[in-house]
Amino acid sequence: MKKLVYFFLLLPIFISAQINESDTLSVKASLSLTGFWQSGNVETLIFRAKSDLSFKPWKKWVFKNQNSYVYQEFGKVKADEDILSLNFLYLNPDRKIYPFVLGFFSTNFRREIDSRYLVGAGATFQLLSKDKNWLKLSLSSEYEHTAFSKIDFNYSDYDGSKSINTLRGTIWLNGKYNLVKDKIILTHESYFQPSLEQSDNFRWQADVSLELPIWKFLNFKINYRHTFESIVIENQKQEDTFLTFGFTLKSY
Repeated sequence: MKKLVYFFLLLPIFISAQINESDTLSVKASLSLTGFWQSGNVETLIFRAKSDLSFKPWKKWVFKNQNSYVYQEFGKVKADEDILSLNFLYLNPDRKIYPFVLGFFSTNFRREIDSRYLVGAGATFQLLSKDKNWLKLSLSSEYEHTAFSKIDFNYSDYDGSKSINTLRGTIWLNGKYNLVKDKIILTHESYFQPSLEQSDNFRWQADVSLELPIWKFLNFKINYRHTFESIVIENQKQEDTFLTFGFTLKSY
């Protein structure tokens, strides 16, 4: 029985991913708090919090905010403490092509990133928008500042610098598809983000999910995410892979 309880506690609860800013609803919001704690022969603490908000501050504008916090420790040794805040402001997102501005902030304990922020702007192209299915391509450019806690990197050209500043260009591809009479929902989010100044400084991420509706506001979810970052602290791996199982809670 105890193992069964641990299993369900470890299942992550996902915010309703891939909120479509082109939807007509004025406000969308959700919050998720999950955790796991075990003591004795094995000591484990995991805490995750996520929030998602989308609203229309003005008639033709949509603001989208996504925040997450993760803390993990094993045997009283901290393994993760990460913050991520994504902020978008869209103009006329119901059109085929529409502009946006963005501002991101994050920290990453495992990658020894004290802080990272990006500010920029771009445009989104709606390649497909039919019924519940959509596909979007976005192009943007950002200024990035990343502060590290160490000064030794996998590329010696960056050694001695506690921060890296660069201009980036980003290609985003996002989509959502309802299959088999809405019994399966396939979503994908991916981006490629090279530096416009340093050819060896780039990152990419691919995120694919399958959701099985259980109830109007609840889906079972399988999520696979693969990330790559070219510039990392010395002796760190450039790639990370995550396979998670959980639930999506929706307010709409």
